[in-house]
Amino acid sequence: MQPAIRIADVRKSFGALHALNGVSFDIQQGEFFGLLGPNGAGKSTLINIIAGLIQPSSGSISVMGHDVISHWRAARQSLGVVPQELVFDPFFNVRDMLRLQAGYFGCGKESWPWIDEMLEALELSSKRSTSMRALSGGMKRRVLIAQALVHKPKVVILDEPTAGVDVELRRTLWGFMRRLHAQGTTVVLTTHYLEEAQEMCSRIAILDQGEVKALEPTRTLLQRHPFRFLTLSFSGAPLPEGLRPFVHAEADGSIELKLDRRTQPVAAVLEQLRVEGCVVNDIHTREPDLEDIFVELTKK
Repeated sequence: MQPAIRIADVRKSFGALHALNGVSFDIQQGEFFGLLGPNGAGKSTLINIIAGLIQPSSGSISVMGHDVISHWRAARQSLGVVPQELVFDPFFNVRDMLRLQAGYFGCGKESWPWIDEMLEALELSSKRSTSMRALSGGMKRRVLIAQALVHKPKVVILDEPTAGVDVELRRTLWGFMRRLHAQGTTVVLTTHYLEEAQEMCSRIAILDQGEVKALEPTRTLLQRHPFRFLTLSFSGAPLPEGLRPFVHAEADGSIELKLDRRTQPVAAVLEQLRVEGCVVNDIHTREPDLEDIFVELTKK
C-alpha cells in the first residue's frame, strides 16, 4: 500500500535561512500521526509544501501517490488542511460557505447531506444560517474544520486546531476526528498541547532546526530515554550536595529529581538521604511523558 504522504529529502531555504534540511519520512494510510517541534522548527514550512502553497528548494512530496507539484490538483483533492489562521469570506452564512467550498472541489448537491452531517457533528446546526462575521472565534474554528473536510479528503492535516479554544470545542473536535480516523481517514496533527499528541497519535515525528530528531511510535518514544522522576518532600537536613545536580524542579516544599534508572535506583537515593540525616515525609515516582521527551530532544 502506498503511503498517505511521502516526504523525500525535502529542503527549503529562504535566502540564508535553511528551514528544512533533508527531511524524509512516510506517513502511512490510516495513521493518526503527530508532527511536533518548537517554534521555528520547520513544521509550518513543511505543511505549506504539502498543501502546495510553496515549493521546496529540492526533494519531493506526494499525497496518496500524487506529486504535490507535477500533479497538484489530484494531490490537493486528496488533502484537507485546517490552518491556524481564521480566514473566511464574511459575506456568507455558515452553510453557504461550506457549499461554496465544496464547489471548489467539484462537489455539487450530492455533498449537501455530508455538509449537514458535519454541521451536526461539530454542533453547528443552530448556526447554519448565521453570517460568518457574527460567529465567535470558537465557532469559526469549527467551520474551518468542516471547510477542510467538505470534499471528504483521504488525508487531513490539523495545524494547531485547538490553539486558544475552550474545553468544549476540544471535546467536540477530538470526538469527530476519532470517528473519521476510525473510518480510515489519515490524520496529521501539529500541536503545542503535547498531552493531546500523546493521547491521539500512534506515531510521532519531532522536528527541530529543520531536521527530524525523532520518528517513532508514541509508545517507543516514551520509552526511549532511561530516566524517571522522583518527587519527594523531606525534613531534618538539606538536600545532599551529591543529589543537587539531579534536581529537575522545586515547588511547594518538594523537590523533583531526574534520575537515570540504569545507574540511580530509587533505593540508593533514599539511602543517601537517610545517611545525610534527611527524613522523607512523602515520595512518588513518575515515568517521563511526551513533554519530557520533547524537552530532552530539543532542549527547549
